[in-house]
Amino acid sequence: MKLLSILIPCYNSQDYLEHCIETLLPGAGRVEIIIINDGSTDHTPQMADRFAADHPETIRVIHQENKGHGGALNAGIAAASGRYIKVLDSDDWVDDEAYQSLLDTLERFETERTYVDMLLTNFVYEKQGAAHKKVISYRDLIPVNQIFTWKDVKKFGLTHYFIMHAIVYRTKMLRDCGLKLPEHTFYEDNLFSYVPLPYVKRMYYLDVDLYRYFIGRDDQSVNESVMIRRIDQQIYVNRLLIAAHDPWKIKNPHLRAYMLNFINIITMVTTVLLIRSGTDEHIRKKRMLWREIKVKYPRLHSWLVRHFPGWVFNLPKRMGNLFVVVVYTLFQKIWGFN
Repeated sequence: MKLLSILIPCYNSQDYLEHCIETLLPGAGRVEIIIINDGSTDHTPQMADRFAADHPETIRVIHQENKGHGGALNAGIAAASGRYIKVLDSDDWVDDEAYQSLLDTLERFETERTYVDMLLTNFVYEKQGAAHKKVISYRDLIPVNQIFTWKDVKKFGLTHYFIMHAIVYRTKMLRDCGLKLPEHTFYEDNLFSYVPLPYVKRMYYLDVDLYRYFIGRDDQSVNESVMIRRIDQQIYVNRLLIAAHDPWKIKNPHLRAYMLNFINIITMVTTVLLIRSGTDEHIRKKRMLWREIKVKYPRLHSWLVRHFPGWVFNLPKRMGNLFVVVVYTLFQKIWGFN
């Protein structure tokens, strides 16, 4: 069994895939790289097959009809044979020194016959044109370089949460939790980062800057204008996330607090994008989303409107909308995202 299965969903990735793969090959012998070609129409399929032919002990390729990022991950999770799973988007890459540190840590777990359900690392916003690269770390919120549980997790704010780029999951745990990501839907990585959490018991934080998250392209799914165009998919994922778990059935108070904060963040992003679009249709969708939460999840709605920024969304329209835009702009500067 390999230590780590690295899943790379690909759709028309010919301009990025080679660099991505090159940063992973130093792990040969300890990792398997699974490229999921999700119905690409450029040279991605041929490139993937060439990589697999050149590195048959390390690289596997899955060719499938287009099902979107979530559908590609579903296929990769089902096919993975490594002890742990890491997702790497095809336009991103890993830092070599941090990568070796990760593999050494996983190898130590094997030697000691111990395990964790989730391992976390830092990630770096590699933003085009930015002189300063923003590093997202967790060293002030969770224990460093040691196994810990949810009781050791401090209170998270709106500027930090675990996203896919920071996460390595234990393969068996990920399968046991029954995660099934929606197909043909963007932003489903929020479900990947949230749905398994009640099944996560033991964690480890490796304080290295592993994942290099390439952002800043105009056509990227996390570009604000693109997100507004795809706002219905963001709303859909937001609804699935809320429906996935009842936080008040989570016995561990630290995990419950984290999950509520995660819902708060995702709902904030959805709401802000609807407001920033400036259309009457999107304002109506914002009201519909909040009305739905109030009717279907009254306890959650009560919690959200008592906490920032939920109470802001209930201010008089002009005042609330202006305040939301100001706060969101501030967070963009803090996080360094699009």
